[in-house]
Amino acid sequence: MRILVTGAAGNLGGLLLEDLAWAGHDVLGADVVGDEVLNLDICDFSATRRLLQENRPQLVIHAAAWTDVDACARDPRRALQINGFGTQNVALAAAEVDAEILYISTNEVFSGRDRQPQDEFATPAPGNAYGYSKHAGELAVVAHCPRHYIVRTAWLFAHGGRNFVQAILGAARAGRPLRVVSNEVANPTYTNDLSAALVRLVETERRGTYHFVNEGACSRFQFARYILDRSGFAGTPIQSISSHQWPRPGSPPEHAALTNGAGRLLGITLRPWRDAVDAFLSQEG
Repeated sequence: MRILVTGAAGNLGGLLLEDLAWAGHDVLGADVVGDEVLNLDICDFSATRRLLQENRPQLVIHAAAWTDVDACARDPRRALQINGFGTQNVALAAAEVDAEILYISTNEVFSGRDRQPQDEFATPAPGNAYGYSKHAGELAVVAHCPRHYIVRTAWLFAHGGRNFVQAILGAARAGRPLRVVSNEVANPTYTNDLSAALVRLVETERRGTYHFVNEGACSRFQFARYILDRSGFAGTPIQSISSHQWPRPGSPPEHAALTNGAGRLLGITLRPWRDAVDAFLSQEG
């Protein structure tokens, strides 16, 4: 299958290029940055349309996004421009060349008020600008590209990226005091596992909405404690605090755990999050 991956210079997009090529697909990467991928600003509809018409992909995996939750809160119009209207541009251009689209979305499309893990049929009710902009992207995909996949994920951690795992380990190595919120709950998800699951999904051709996260949920505090305990910093203390003691512009949802129901029916599951953290730490050395 000929597949175009947007956001190909990012951690997930770069992995997808490798995993899809390994699986035998004809893969192209596009991003607004990066020397080894096609240049594409998804906010430019003419450029997006032209790139898809020139390359005629059968599937577009749309991983490009502005994922800085706090920056989105400070500039919600830009968040909507990139994650909402940018996704609409990709969806419209994909439909014009009769391509399918797989859109990477987020657990933050949910309010976080329901303490139960959300399944694929739960009603989105975003509570921050990032979640709102990503939900706008979901609506654009559904409206403009009938043959689509929507995949929601959460709390991604990747090799070579700036994310929660590196932040916790960096603070521990530097001897800085650690204060981590205990009332934000979701699913830590290893990018390597997510990429592998996405490759399996597109080969099923079973379109629809999916939640792909590593199994199980935990609080940020529990996540941090496990990272330290498994990486030689078991004696490093962490102060448990409430999100009210760590105010952020983005106000992440408190209870945003996802459950993978649809993928499990296809035989696609991701290992427990603790096993994924162990694999990540092992590979990091």
